[in-house]
Amino acid sequence: MRDEEQLEIVARVADAVISVISSGGRILLCGNGGSASDALHIAGELVGRFQRERGAWSAIVLNADVATMTAIANDYGYDNVFARQVEAHVRPGDLLMGFSTSGNSENICRAVRKARELGCSTAVFTGNQGGRLRTMADFSIIVPANVTARIQECHILIGHIICELAEEQLNN
Repeated sequence: MRDEEQLEIVARVADAVISVISSGGRILLCGNGGSASDALHIAGELVGRFQRERGAWSAIVLNADVATMTAIANDYGYDNVFARQVEAHVRPGDLLMGFSTSGNSENICRAVRKARELGCSTAVFTGNQGGRLRTMADFSIIVPANVTARIQECHILIGHIICELAEEQLNN
C-alpha cells in the first residue's frame, strides 16, 4: 500500500473519531502487551486532552479492567476477552480501535468481528503486511515494518495525529 493511501486512511479514521464524538458515541480500544499500552495511551489523550483544553471524550479501554479480563478468560478463553466486552459495551455508531502489531491477534480479530456485527465502526493499527485484520476492519492502518518497537512507536505517532486532527476539527 502506498504512503498516500495510508495517509488517506489516517484522515478517514480521524473523521470517524470526529463523527463518533460529535454524535455522543464512544471510542473503544484494545490491544495486548505493548499494544495494550498504546490503547491506554490514546484513550488518555481522548478522555483527558491532547493539546487543547476541551470537554472530555468517551473512551473505554477493554484491556484496562483486569478483573473482567481474567473472568472472561477463565470462563470463555483468552481469545474472547475483548469480544465479550464489545458485546457488553458497544452501541451502533461507536468506534472500536484494535492494536495488533502482527495483525493476527485472535482476540482482536474476534473483537473486530463482534463490533461489526453490532453496527460499530472498526479501525485497526497493525504492522508488517496487516495480517488477518487487514481485511476485517473498516479502516486498516498498516505500518510497513517488521520490528515490533518501530510499529508501536508509529502507532502512537499516528494516534497522536488522529487526536490532533479531532481537537482541531471539534474545537470545543
